[in-house]
Amino acid sequence: MNDGSGTIEVLLLRLPGNDLPAPAQSTAHASGFDLRACVVAPIKLEPGSRALIPTGFAVALPEGWEAQIRPRSGLAFKQGVTMLNSPGTIDADYRGEVQVLAINHGGELVTIERGDRIAQMVIAAVPRVTLREVGALPQTDRGAGGFGHTGSR
Repeated sequence: MNDGSGTIEVLLLRLPGNDLPAPAQSTAHASGFDLRACVVAPIKLEPGSRALIPTGFAVALPEGWEAQIRPRSGLAFKQGVTMLNSPGTIDADYRGEVQVLAINHGGELVTIERGDRIAQMVIAAVPRVTLREVGALPQTDRGAGGFGHTGSR
C-alpha cells in the first residue's frame, strides 16, 4: 500500500530457519533488492544444470504490483549463472517462499553457499489491461516484421 509519500509498502515475512539479512538495495539508487541463498547445505551447479534456490522470505505485494526476480549481472558475467524464466514473476496474490530458478551456463562447477547474493527483486506496477479481440489490427510501417526486424539497418 502507498503510505502517502509515493512509497509502496511490501510486507516481508522471514521464514523459519532464515537468519540472513533481509533483502536490501545495495545503493541509494539501486532498482533491485538483493536476494540471498537461504540454503541448508551448499548447492553445486554443474555446467548445464539448474536448481531451485530458496531465499527464506515470502512477500505480500499490494494489488496492482508484482515482484520481478532478475539475474545478477556480475554472477552471469563472471560465472555464467543466470535464471530460467527470467524475469520470474511474483504475483500480488502469491504468499509462498520467493525462490530463484538458477542455471549454470558457464563451463565450470559453481557452488552456491548460504548467504550468497543470487538474484535481485524489482517491484513494479502492473496496469490493469483489457484485451479486446478484433478482426484486424491498425497498420504500422513495421507491420509483421519481428525477431530483430525494425525495418531499418
